Amino acid sequence: MSNSIVIVRNENRIITALFHDRELVTIGLEKEDKKPKVGDIYIGRVQNIVKNINGAFVEIADKEVCYLPLSEDMSPVFCDGRDRTGNGTSDNQTGKSGCGIRIGDELLVQICKDTAKSKAPLATVDINLTGRYVVLAKGKAVAGVSSKITDDAERNRLKALVKPYLNGDHGFIIRTNALTVGEDEILDEIRYLEEQYTTLTTKKIHGALFTKVYAAPASFILEVRDGYSYEIDSIKTDDKEIYESLKEYMSLYSPKELDKLEFYEEKNISLSVLYGLEGKLEKALQDKVWLDSGAYLVIQPTEALVSIDVNTGKAIAGKQNTEETFFKVNCEAAEEIAAQLRLRNLSGIIIVDFIDMKEEEHRKKLLEKLKEEIAKDHITTRLIDMTPLGLVEITRQRIRKPLHEL
Repeated sequence: MSNSIVIVRNENRIITALFHDRELVTIGLEKEDKKPKVGDIYIGRVQNIVKNINGAFVEIADKEVCYLPLSEDMSPVFCDGRDRTGNGTSDNQTGKSGCGIRIGDELLVQICKDTAKSKAPLATVDINLTGRYVVLAKGKAVAGVSSKITDDAERNRLKALVKPYLNGDHGFIIRTNALTVGEDEILDEIRYLEEQYTTLTTKKIHGALFTKVYAAPASFILEVRDGYSYEIDSIKTDDKEIYESLKEYMSLYSPKELDKLEFYEEKNISLSVLYGLEGKLEKALQDKVWLDSGAYLVIQPTEALVSIDVNTGKAIAGKQNTEETFFKVNCEAAEEIAAQLRLRNLSGIIIVDFIDMKEEEHRKKLLEKLKEEIAKDHITTRLIDMTPLGLVEITRQRIRKPLHEL
């Protein structure tokens, strides 16, 4: 079985797709614009402090504003060299917050959540620098370990490894990828992230207002960085600029895997056509998903949640034992739902309306099947429960915008 990441440029967008053999697993789009994106760090200026929502609006560029929630335990990095603490109050008249932030202050802010329609992007002063194996986390002076690493001995080993690098200002979170490499590679990355952080907080803070002092990697690089490297056999692109960017990144972060990077030069058929990307992208945006049994899913994202309805369709035609048929269709749907969550990058609250089954044993086995399938997701996904009416609630962490929004 071959796993490939395929990256192509189409007009003003970059399409990144992960394939298991020729089956599409995830597909992402990135428009080539200069708008702030998650992970970018700016020298911003506090435009306003709003007492009743305990938040501030911070200008990061001309007519570009982000929202910064405030709390008393915040430790902002001010860009004018001041080190202030608040008095536990928030006062609109003085323009001062409990954490020492005032209107007009210049400080480092990092975008932590994309713009949602008319809302401003969400920002934080607790800066995160993410590598392949480790995240440097400001304001969290602890050694954390990914929840996907469940072996206690491994968790303790990794915590002990980073413990000497903890200080009162920042800590580290060990990523799942750390299990695939030796300790020296993890420590090298920790030292590199610390150098980046020191440069940001001691040198780049003296830059001009609205300067972007750190640019988050492009989405196609994030696919390489955040994917489990041992699962990927090849990374293919037919765009020279994308190829050079990947080569530069991989030379720095994963030189041992450079042999996986391929520049596709075939002139007779493009990489996009070879993998059928346009057709697969169009299919991934359709509301209705047919199952092999003749049943189908209806997937409808809304602003509050994502609803997924399981319909019997043609699956019960000529079947006498409907309870057993419903169980089989629901299990088939559970597998496809887990795949669709990943493919479309659906996140937040997901409500699944399975076909109602009378037997408790069938309901129990269905939940076990669904839990098993969503456990394959690289993004944190949790099954909450099933109601008596067969509604199942799932939550999936929002990392980037879902495909339909892009």
